[in-house]
This record gives sequence, structure tokens and C-alpha cells, in this order.
Amino acid sequence: MSQPRNRWIVQIVLAVAILAFVGVSVIPIIGAFNNTPPSNQNTASTRGTLTSADQKSKLEDEVRGYELVLQREPENQTALKGLLQARLQLLSQKEKSEVKPADIQVVIEPLEKLAKLNPEQSEYSVLLAQAKQQIGDREGAAQAYRSILSTKPGDLKALQGMVDLLISQQRPEAAIGLLQETLSKAAQANKIQPGSVDIVAVQVLLGSVHASQKRYDQASSVYDQAIKKDPKDFRPVMAKAMLLKQQGKDADAKLLFDSAAALAPAQYKDVIKKAATASPLPNPAASPTPSPESTPK
Repeated sequence: MSQPRNRWIVQIVLAVAILAFVGVSVIPIIGAFNNTPPSNQNTASTRGTLTSADQKSKLEDEVRGYELVLQREPENQTALKGLLQARLQLLSQKEKSEVKPADIQVVIEPLEKLAKLNPEQSEYSVLLAQAKQQIGDREGAAQAYRSILSTKPGDLKALQGMVDLLISQQRPEAAIGLLQETLSKAAQANKIQPGSVDIVAVQVLLGSVHASQKRYDQASSVYDQAIKKDPKDFRPVMAKAMLLKQQGKDADAKLLFDSAAALAPAQYKDVIKKAATASPLPNPAASPTPSPESTPK
């Protein structure tokens, strides 16, 4: 499992520490510039690092080169991926306030082709949905998520993205309904394709949606179901610990944090300990946008 590095799109607390462990790794389209220093801070070093202007010029040359290849070979995936990466890097040189819909649109174009050429790789469709959401095309984003879920109803990246979209539209009941439907069909789906739906992960996501609406009893009940489903899985234990902490029940939360740390793989223990000692923040919500390290290979 890989941990998302970026903040959730909506302001959340609970899911940040919980869904990092769900096993979802989504490469967000906009994360390309979220954590990038403004271009005026990029100066040439004494070791010959390119200036911001030089970097931009180099990337623009790369874009033109890939575009020429694609004029001859419209479905050349090496060129499409290179074009996507170069345009994302150009995007990263802008401050967030400077990014315009047209800047996102030029990223959407190669993404649409890559998603069509690689229907089995949901990362491209998820990225496409995120990009469309960023420019305000919520219906286009929803269609991209639905296209994944129609063939892969347990795809966590698409579920997570669709839940985020619904929450951003103030439609928590729709998000809850989607996750409940996924859970109701999970047993049958897993009979057909074993492991296609991570039931515990979906339950943790459902609990976080309830928690975002301050339905703490419902959230706790869902987490308890997940714990009962797999007592050795630390994720719902961690989720319930954070829920209790959010409610100010520190003593009870500490017991569960300790239990989660004992159950968790080594790479998650420090994160759990930090979550246990961090100050609780208000208004937890349900969905994330992880930041990219690279585009899908």
C-alpha cells in the first residue's frame, strides 16, 4: 500500500490519517503544482542547475517534439505519456492562483487518449476525472468515474474519487448510497473475481463519510463491523481511534491507537503514533486528492 502525500480536496481530518492506509494510490492531476515552490524561487545553483526560464524553455521544446510525433502517430503512447509529463511539469512552474482552465485543458487532451487506449488502467481515467472536476466539469468527472465503476465496482481509486465529488457537491447521502451498494454486492463480486472488492477499505471510507456529517454513532458502527470482519486489520481500528479522538474521548482513543500500532505493518507505526498525539481538528470529511510522484507508467 502506498500513502497519498497530498491534502484531501475538501477540508478533512479523519480521512487523512485513515484512508492513507486503505491502499489507494491515486495520482492527482492538480497535485503537480500543489507542493511546488513558486517559479520565482527557483534560482540557478553554482552546480549549473537550470534557471526557471531555461527549464520552461526546455519543457516547451519537449512539448513541441511530442506534438510533432503525435501528428504522425496519434496513438503513440510513449509520446502521449511524455507530452502529459511535460505539460504537468510546465503546470508545476505556475503558482496555484495562476493556473487557468486552459492550462488544465491541455493536460486533459492526452489523458483522454491514454484512458481510451488503456481501459484496464483506471489511473488514467481517475486523473481525467480529477482534471475535469478542476475545470468545473463535474458531469464529465462523474462520467469518468462511472465508466470505471461500471466494469470495476470495487475500484478504490474510482470509489474514492466519486465520493469526493459527491461530497464537494454537498451530496453525502449519494456518497453513502454508492458505498452501501458496493458493499451489498461485494460478496458476489468477490466470488466472481476474488479480491476485487476490499470490503474493509470500503467500510472505512463509508465510516469516514458518516463522520464527516458528524454521525458519530453510524461511523462507529461501520468501523465496528469492519473490525469484526477482519480483527487483524489495523485500518478500521485506526479509523475508530481517530473518531474517538475527534469526539474528545482521548482515553478510549489511546487504547485503540495502541492496538492499531500493534497490528500495523512497520511502515505505518510512526504515522499512527503521530496521529495519536496530534491535536484534533474540526470538520472531518470523507475524500482525498493525493499528490503525484509521476504519471502512470
